[in-house]
Amino acid sequence: MPAGDERAFNSLLAALEREMSFEADFYDDAYLGRRIAARMRRSGHDSYREYQQLLESDEQERRQLLDSLSIPVTAFFRDPEAWETLRTVLGQLTNTTDRVQVWSAPCSDGREPYSLAMLALDDGAVDADCIEILGTDINPDVLETARTGVYVNTHTSDIASELDFLDEPSRYVDCTEGVFRVREKVKERVSFEQHDLIGGEPKHAFDLVLCRNLLIYMDTSYKPAVVETVRDSLREGGYLMTGMTETLPVSCRDDFEPVSKRHRIYRRL
Repeated sequence: MPAGDERAFNSLLAALEREMSFEADFYDDAYLGRRIAARMRRSGHDSYREYQQLLESDEQERRQLLDSLSIPVTAFFRDPEAWETLRTVLGQLTNTTDRVQVWSAPCSDGREPYSLAMLALDDGAVDADCIEILGTDINPDVLETARTGVYVNTHTSDIASELDFLDEPSRYVDCTEGVFRVREKVKERVSFEQHDLIGGEPKHAFDLVLCRNLLIYMDTSYKPAVVETVRDSLREGGYLMTGMTETLPVSCRDDFEPVSKRHRIYRRL
């Protein structure tokens, strides 16, 4: 971008951090640029300086921008082949301990942790009664959607096809006139809370962490810190699953051994 635009863009990022507590440095500039440009087009602004002035005066636009900057891409059973491998991992965990703690971070609108609960309930080799699932995200609005467990089709999301992973999805999700509602027996196995995976403290002694499709949006220099937070949240021998196009930072690879390289599942050493 031109030098003047670059200065205005950096000024906007500084304002996001100062006024809205958004840690812009952690994210890849290209990703931030695309998201901010999309909001600028929607609000009818052509320059970063004008858009920054809008943010200073319009609380609703600030909220919409933060929603846009959070990692929104999710689906039930995203990458189905990987979930088949995860099925085996869940079975092994529930056959070796009577309490299995699973963390989905970031969980976006809840479809990933609900997928875990459905998989556990659906597979006879998995003892669903001993699994506790936590979903966390930095965005309070998507967490509210997650807690309600109600989803509708959009131009980028066909809920019915996402649920085709299950033989009988109606056992776990009720569909009425295109509105999909997660059944209570699934919801009761999942809890949600707000947590900043990038800047927050590690959790403790989880058996499995799903941290999928976050690293691809992050600045390379900050990826090790996120993986270290996840590592410190796992018990020894616990499992980590990342996104299908993600790789562990070189500095963290000695902390894990691959269980399934193809499906990005690792065990903490």
